[in-house]
Amino acid sequence: MAQPITKIVHPARTEKELQEQSLEAILTDLAKSGDGIREMIKLFNELHESGILGSVNGLVEAKEKVAGIAVEQLLRPQITNAINNMMAAAGALSDTNPDMTKKLMGALGNGLEKAEKGLEANEKVGVFDLMKALKDPDINRAIGFGLNLLKGVGEGLNK
Repeated sequence: MAQPITKIVHPARTEKELQEQSLEAILTDLAKSGDGIREMIKLFNELHESGILGSVNGLVEAKEKVAGIAVEQLLRPQITNAINNMMAAAGALSDTNPDMTKKLMGALGNGLEKAEKGLEANEKVGVFDLMKALKDPDINRAIGFGLNLLKGVGEGLNK
């Protein structure tokens, strides 16, 4: 009776055989992606001819210095304040009704157009003109809106 097989011996591949197998896999991949590789070579040639590739290489080589400069610039008080202000503005806008914001922006644009026409007319405004303007429903609505806005701002500043 034959002895049972208890150990399977796999043929050991040499370093050269592993390299040949790896090269064959790379060549197969290159053959499958020929068009893309040609496009990539064309892109690199264009980047090289324009000088951009050299700049990018220099940037990558100086990555630690560039990162240090970037961090230094980001830590400047003006930049930190700008980032904090943008975050606060984004927070305030997220709490605001988008329809009201859209309506207000449209009204502001309309108001700027009228203000520009008023400047071009260069007419003097007297006390009686102001009293008369208060009876205009559009002006009265804007003044009421402004007063309520100021009231809300004052309440917010008191918190």
